[in-house]
Amino acid sequence: MPEKAVDDVMEAAVGAHFSGLRLQALRLSTSTSAPTSPSSSPAAAAHTHSNGAVYANGTAELPSPAAARQPFVIGRSSCDPSLLALAAPAGGMASSAPPFLGFSCCLARSSFVGPDSEFLLDFLKGVSGGTASGKTTVCDMIIQQLHDHRVVLVNQDSFYRGLTAEESAHAQDYNFDHPDAFDTEQLLDCMGQLKRAQPVNVPIYDFKKHRRCSGSFRKVNASDVIILEGILVFHDQRVRNLMDMKIFVDTDADIRLARRIRRDTVERGRDISSVLDQYGRFVKPAFDDFVLPSKKYADVIIPRGGDNHVAVDLIVHHIRTKLGQHDLCKIYPNVHVVQSTFQIRGMHTLIRDREITTPDFVFYSDRLIRLVVEHGLGHLPFTEKQVITPTGSVYMGVDFCKKLCGVSIVRSGESMENALRACCKGIKIGKILIHRVGDNGQQLVYHKLPMDIAERHVLLLDPVLGTGNSVAQAIDLLIRKGVPEGRIIFLNLISAPEGIQCICKRFPSLKIVTSEIDYGLNEEFRVIPGLGEYGDRYFGTDN
Repeated sequence: MPEKAVDDVMEAAVGAHFSGLRLQALRLSTSTSAPTSPSSSPAAAAHTHSNGAVYANGTAELPSPAAARQPFVIGRSSCDPSLLALAAPAGGMASSAPPFLGFSCCLARSSFVGPDSEFLLDFLKGVSGGTASGKTTVCDMIIQQLHDHRVVLVNQDSFYRGLTAEESAHAQDYNFDHPDAFDTEQLLDCMGQLKRAQPVNVPIYDFKKHRRCSGSFRKVNASDVIILEGILVFHDQRVRNLMDMKIFVDTDADIRLARRIRRDTVERGRDISSVLDQYGRFVKPAFDDFVLPSKKYADVIIPRGGDNHVAVDLIVHHIRTKLGQHDLCKIYPNVHVVQSTFQIRGMHTLIRDREITTPDFVFYSDRLIRLVVEHGLGHLPFTEKQVITPTGSVYMGVDFCKKLCGVSIVRSGESMENALRACCKGIKIGKILIHRVGDNGQQLVYHKLPMDIAERHVLLLDPVLGTGNSVAQAIDLLIRKGVPEGRIIFLNLISAPEGIQCICKRFPSLKIVTSEIDYGLNEEFRVIPGLGEYGDRYFGTDN
C-alpha cells in the first residue's frame, strides 16, 4: 500500500461503501494524491508526538507531508473534539462519523447482487502490538459490541508452526516470538481466499503441546468485517501490502509482562520461572527487534489497549457504518432488519445446522418468526389513545391497527401463521399457492383471501426471500385485489440481496422485514449460506 498522510488514510477509511452492489469505482485507489499543506489540511487541528504519531492533546506541530507516515493515536487523557476534523468525508458520508474509524480490523466486502459475480473485498486491516498488549481484548470487545455474524476474528497465533519431536523436547529453548515461528505462507493463502469470498479452514494450535490439533480446524466464512491480529502481522511486507490500514496497540511493558505471566500460567499451564526465563531470553529481545520497529508502519496507535473504551466505542460506531447490511438498508429505506443480538445469532446458528432435529428446528424457528412478526407489527399505523391506569392516573398511549390480515405463501409461509396468531388475536389469514417451474417461471395455482382485503393492511408471510420472483407474483395478486402497495409488509427470516433488489425496485413503497441478510444466491438460485428447503425441514418431510 502506498505511503499516505494521516488525513488521506482517514478519509479513505470513511469513504462510501456499499455491500450488495458492484461499486467498483468506490474501491480504494492505490494512486497517490498531491500532498496537502499543514495549514490547509483538517489534520492540522491535531498534534503529533515526536515519533510522528498523531496524539490527542499533544503539543508538537504537524510534520511536513514529506515526513515519515504519521500514525493516528486514539486518546490520552481525553478525546479532543478538534480530532473530528481529521476525517472530513469526501464521499458524502455524514460529518458525525468518527475520524479514527480505520481501526485495523475491517475487511469490507463489495459485491454485486447477482449469481455470476465475485465478492470483492475492499479493505483489509490488521492489529499488531507487543505480547499481552491487549490486542485480542480490543478485538473481542469490538465483536461483543457489534453483535453481528458478519464480523470474525483471525489470530496470527493460529498459524504457529507445529514443533517437531526434537523441538518439543526442548520447547523452553524455542523462540515463539521470532517471525520464523509462524507459517506466513499459509496465513497469506487464507487471507487470499477470504479476499475471494471463499471460506477457509484456520488451524487450531495447542499451546500446551506446541503443535496443531490434528484434523481439527476452525472454519471462517467470508465476512464483511474480518479482524486479523497478531504480534508480527506488520513484519512481513506481503502481509502488510494486503492491509488498507494498520493499528498498533501500545501498552506499558510492565503491564504486558504481568498479563503474560497470568495468561501463560493460568491458560497455558506453565510455571512462573519458565515464563520469566522465556520473556528475558526471547520475548523482550523479539519485541525490540521485530515488533517495536513495525510500529512505524501503523496508521493508528491506540494506547492502553482494552482500557481505551473511547477508542473501542468509536471504532464500533464506524464499523457499523461499513457493514453491507446497513448500507443495503440505506439504499432501500423500506428494508428493515431486526437488530442482531447473540440470542438471534444463536437461534440462526441452530436452525442453519443441518444436523438439528425437526422439533428443535421448529422450536427455534418459531422463536425467530415471533421476533420478526413483532418487528413487522411495529411498522403499522397507530392512533393515539388515552386510558386511566389502576392508580387513577392518565396514560397517553396508542391503539393498534384494527384493519389487518395475514397472507401466507403456501407452504413455507404457513409456518409463520402461528406466530402471527399469537401476536394478533383472531386475525384473518389468507393463502396463496404458486407453482414454481425452474427459477423464472411461476404459475399462480390457488388463492383464498379475505373479501375485504383491499381495506386492510397485509402482512405477507414467506420465511426465505431468494430471487424474489414468487414473492413478486404474490404482491402483484394483492395489488390486483385492490391492496395499496404501501399497505403490504413482507415478513421473512432470511433474505438474499438479489431478492431485496428485485422487490424494492419493483415495489418501492412495500416494506420488507427480515432477521438476517445472507450473502447471495448460488448457481442453483439457492440462498447462501441459507436454510435449505425450509418447508420440508419445518414440516418434517425432508427425509
